[in-house]
Amino acid sequence: MTVTDQLVPDPAPAVDADLQRKAKDHLWLHFSRQSAMAEHGVPVIVKGEGHHIWDAAGKRYIDGLSGLFVVNAGHGRRRLAEAAAKQAEQLAFFPIWSYAHPAAIELAERLALAAPGDLNRVFFSTGGGEAVETAYKLAKQYFKLIGKPSKYKVISRQYAYHGTPHGALAITGLPGMKAPFEPLPAGSFRVPNTNFYRAEEAGGPTDDLEAFGRWAADRIEQQILLEGPETVAAVFLEPVQNSGGCFPPPPGYFQRVREICDRHDVLLVSDEVICAFGRIGSTFAADVFGYRPDMITCAKAMTSGYSPIGATIVSERIYEPFSHGSTSFAHGYTFAGHPVSAAVALENLAIFEEEGLNERVREKSPLFRAALERLKDLPIVGDVRGDGYFFGIELVKDKATKETFDDDESERLLRGFLSSALFDAGLYCRADDRGDPVIQLAPPLTIGEREFDEIESILRGVLTEAWSHL
Repeated sequence: MTVTDQLVPDPAPAVDADLQRKAKDHLWLHFSRQSAMAEHGVPVIVKGEGHHIWDAAGKRYIDGLSGLFVVNAGHGRRRLAEAAAKQAEQLAFFPIWSYAHPAAIELAERLALAAPGDLNRVFFSTGGGEAVETAYKLAKQYFKLIGKPSKYKVISRQYAYHGTPHGALAITGLPGMKAPFEPLPAGSFRVPNTNFYRAEEAGGPTDDLEAFGRWAADRIEQQILLEGPETVAAVFLEPVQNSGGCFPPPPGYFQRVREICDRHDVLLVSDEVICAFGRIGSTFAADVFGYRPDMITCAKAMTSGYSPIGATIVSERIYEPFSHGSTSFAHGYTFAGHPVSAAVALENLAIFEEEGLNERVREKSPLFRAALERLKDLPIVGDVRGDGYFFGIELVKDKATKETFDDDESERLLRGFLSSALFDAGLYCRADDRGDPVIQLAPPLTIGEREFDEIESILRGVLTEAWSHL
């Protein structure tokens, strides 16, 4: 990102106590304990530039999570702000319910051209959970339209997160997130993920990564056969699974899954809400791992977060029964394909091409991995895994046995210490225990060797202190 392309922040304001009061009195944070905000207040982020953010006190942090796997092109992109303003002046809003506008049309073509195979049809939404919900409903209606109404069940992996709308939440593999909202739609089942570090616990091969991948893929077929292929509609998989700690696919895994889905007439949905748009080094991660899904769900970094949008991209096969007669897909969102968001997405994707951000990730990912793997000399670091600019560091009590932390220990370690200590040390990232405890990193695609070293240094200091507390 060039200097002329940045919105350089003004001098940071003093801490605004009034903002804290208003937040405590009125703001309901997402996925957060309100009691913590009431007791301690909440960090207020006021500005961003490149791969850094600033709080209301003027302190600078590395954005090691791209906001939330979102700001891939970096903060402060004047071009994206100007694209939004220009479109808003021309046409601020119009729905794509029986009508269209140029920005949505152009973006649909842009996504279709970038998607693998014949995924040519784009159904817009406003975020990732909505994109998954769309894919879920499309799969069920598709099979009804082609005369297979009994195919409604879906399969996903343990610990996988696919969103919070009611259908998407049913697909999500995190029991604790689902319990408060049950009963959820019936017919969603879980299979093992691709965590090779925990292969022995899962019951898979431990000495051959490719064999473990075949074993994990075959568990999908086993579940399809258990339920009955005539009842299973779709398998939902992230290219690199987020929740649980960045599980990349073993070699051949997705090719095996594709064979299984074809054999049993089951749709393969590639949930790329996180992994699309450069996170793994390509517009769509399915291309990186060499498979062709029937649907791709995407959102987040399509605009680098400068305006909300999501999409479900589907194959001609799925689109065909909707393309004639009186059939319609009775589903949609008021702000889907929003003109401003679509215009920003087009400009964002142009920046990706002009600056070679996908190529940058492919070139520098090994250097990022190497910096993080230096941390494996620490007694608390069990595993470093991931791909592209998306890595997880699994924390353990005992490296030799891979013993993990119990719930109370994880609570004290992650929420009681690591989250605040890493932030205080100047790194915004995620300490996550939706599975085994991990630290997740997914920085803007603009960072390089200097930032890799700085991230490693911050992590080393904080993790060393965490071990001394333990």
